[in-house]
Amino acid sequence: MGETEVLVVGAGPVGLTAALELRRRGVACRVVDRRTEPQPYARAVGVLPRTFEVWDAMGLVRDALEAAVPLYGQLVFVDGRPGPRVELQLPPDVPYGFAALPQDATERLLTRHLEAYGGRVERGTELLGLEQDGDGVRARLGAPGGAETVRARYLVGCDGAHSRTRQELGIAFEGDAFPEEYMLGDVEVDWDLPPGYAVRSLHHDAAGEVDDLLVCVPLPGRGRYRMSMRVPGELAAGPPEGASAEVAHGLEAGRAPELRHIQDVLDRLSPREVTARRLRWSSVFRISHRLAERYGAGRVLLAGDAAHIHPPTGSQGMNTGIQDAYNLAWKLALAVQGAAADGLLGSYDAERRPVGAEVVGRTVLHARQGGTEADVLREAQLLVSYAGSPLVGPAGEGEGPRPGDRAPDCHGLTGDIAAYPVRLFDLLRSPHHTLLLYADDDSPVRELRACATAARSAAHGRLNVFAVLAPGAEGDGLGVPRVHDRDKAFRRAYRAAPPEAFVIRPDGHLSARLPAPTPSALTAHLHKTLRAAA
Repeated sequence: MGETEVLVVGAGPVGLTAALELRRRGVACRVVDRRTEPQPYARAVGVLPRTFEVWDAMGLVRDALEAAVPLYGQLVFVDGRPGPRVELQLPPDVPYGFAALPQDATERLLTRHLEAYGGRVERGTELLGLEQDGDGVRARLGAPGGAETVRARYLVGCDGAHSRTRQELGIAFEGDAFPEEYMLGDVEVDWDLPPGYAVRSLHHDAAGEVDDLLVCVPLPGRGRYRMSMRVPGELAAGPPEGASAEVAHGLEAGRAPELRHIQDVLDRLSPREVTARRLRWSSVFRISHRLAERYGAGRVLLAGDAAHIHPPTGSQGMNTGIQDAYNLAWKLALAVQGAAADGLLGSYDAERRPVGAEVVGRTVLHARQGGTEADVLREAQLLVSYAGSPLVGPAGEGEGPRPGDRAPDCHGLTGDIAAYPVRLFDLLRSPHHTLLLYADDDSPVRELRACATAARSAAHGRLNVFAVLAPGAEGDGLGVPRVHDRDKAFRRAYRAAPPEAFVIRPDGHLSARLPAPTPSALTAHLHKTLRAAA
C-alpha cells in the first residue's frame, strides 16, 4: 500500500493550486487525474484581479502576466444596435486588472511550478473508491499499471462537477439545470472592434425574451476569441435523462460544432460583417447550478466544481475554485505538520461555502436577467470576506479593512538599506502568517517588542514580523525588520493609528487588528489558528 500525506484528485487549475501550495509548504502529496493528457481547451478563460494577487504570493504571477492578455471591458449590442459599454475600471491601489488566459495555458503554468517543487501529475489514474477512519483515508485508484490502494492522511477532491469524491462521501449536490444548450468555439476573426474588450450580442423575440446570444472573449493571439452561443437545432440533443440529468454541466463529447455553425451565428449577431477561421476546438456544453451541502466530511475535502457549479458569467468558476484551494492548502499543511489548532480545518467549510453560495446565486440571477455585472470590485473577487469566521478577530469600530477582509496592497514603503520602495505585498509573499506593528516615535517600544516575541513563540516560528513606521519615526529598539511609510500609503489603506497590530493570514486576508496590542491578546488570537504549546 502506497502512502502520502495528501492525495489530490483532479489536476485542473484547482487541484494543481492545492498541490502546489502544499508542496510549497513542504507537504508530500500525490496528484492524480483520470485523463491521460491535459485538455487542450480554452474552457475557463477569465483571470480575475484577486487570482493574480494569489499567483503573486505563490511566485508565478510574472509568467501569468506574460502569457495573458488584458480585458478592459465588454461591448454590448442589443437587437443589432450598440448597447451599454462596460468598463472594468478598478481603484488605483488594486495591483492587477482583469485578463484572459486559456485554461490549458493556466494548467501548463501551474504544472511547471508544481514540478519545480518536486511534484508531478499522475495521469490516467482515477479514484475508484475511498474509506476513511480517524487517522486517514484509504483510496482505491485505477492506473495504467493496474489497481492500487493508497493511504493518505487527507484527500482533496478537485475532480469537477461529476466528482467521484463527492459521490463516495454521499454529499448532496442540490440545484437545477438550465434548459438551453450552448456551444463553444475557439476561432479567429478580423474586425475593427477595439482589442481587449469582450463582445456580447443579444437578440430579443416579440415578447422581449432573449432568443439568440453571442459572447466573444478575446484570447492571446491575433484576432482570437473564444465564442459561445446557443446550439442550433441540428446539434440539439434535448434535455438530459436518467443519470446524466443529475449534473448536466460542462463540455460534452461527440457533438462538436463545425465552423459553419459558428459562422451562422456570426452572420446573425456579429456587430460587424466577419468571417471566422482557424477553428482550434469546439464543443457543446450545458450549464447547471448546484452547491454541495458541505465541503467535505472527516478527512476528505471538496474544492472547485466538486463543491459548486454555476453559469460562467463573469469568469467566477475557476477563480472561485482557485481561492477554495488557496484557503484550504495552508490550513491542511498546518494540520499535517501537527501545528493546527482544533477546528482549523472546519473553518474551510465555514469560510468558503458561503462564498460558493453567493457566487452561485449571483451568477444564476445574472444569467437569467441577461444583464451585466454592476459591481466591478465584487466581480474581481476583491470583496470576499471571512468576517464572522471562528478564525478572525472582532470587527472593531474603526475605519479601514475589517478582520476577515482581503488585506489591501499599498506602495511606497522604504527600508533602511535598499534605495527603492517596495509594496506591502512584497512583505506578505510567504507561506506563513505576517504580523505588522504600526508605530511612531510615541509608541511604547518595550511593549511592542514584547508583542513580537510573544507572537513568534505562539506561532512556533510560522510568523513573519515587520514594523511599519509612521512618517518621521525611527523605530529604534523594536528588534524587528522595519519599513517606513513615508508617503502615508499604509496609513491611508488601513486607516492605521499607532500603536496598532495587524495579523495577516497566509491567504492574504486580515485576521485581526489590535489597537494598543498586548502580548496576551496576540497570543490568544494566534491560538485560534495555531496549536498552543503543550
